[in-house]
Amino acid sequence: MATMVRFDPFRELATLQVEMGRAMGGVFGERGGERGARSWIPALDVWETSDEIIYAFDLPGIPEEKISVELDNGVLSVSAAREREQTNTHTGFRRYERRFGAFERTISLPAGVSESDVKASYANGVLELHVRKPQQPKPHRIPVAKDETSAIEGTARKKDE
Repeated sequence: MATMVRFDPFRELATLQVEMGRAMGGVFGERGGERGARSWIPALDVWETSDEIIYAFDLPGIPEEKISVELDNGVLSVSAAREREQTNTHTGFRRYERRFGAFERTISLPAGVSESDVKASYANGVLELHVRKPQQPKPHRIPVAKDETSAIEGTARKKDE
């Protein structure tokens, strides 16, 4: 089954910006303080079974109570924040690669999905959202009845009558 997703050019541009930032960060190198405070986007896997779509977010180091999952008008939003621990007692610490800060990710769901169709679980740093697929409308045969009405008959009048 194909899933329809609304096109959002701003979301596409934001995704492109993040990917370009990752690519340029690898080429030019990053300083930990410059990028660490900015937002990040966790990795997401999506797969489907015969009756549901599963979304799995990698959220290591984020306590369950700091994760927010909301469904509003067919759009599922996941947001959280990972904070940097400031207990750096290591001397000579030179590189920060782990991402910190807040993120929000939105996913358009198929039409007909309600709040009761979404289940969330969190274990070992992975948030799994199970979305039950909505029932697809089945085609109904409509019988075509023979038209039993008779033709309409009339008479013509002359203009002066």
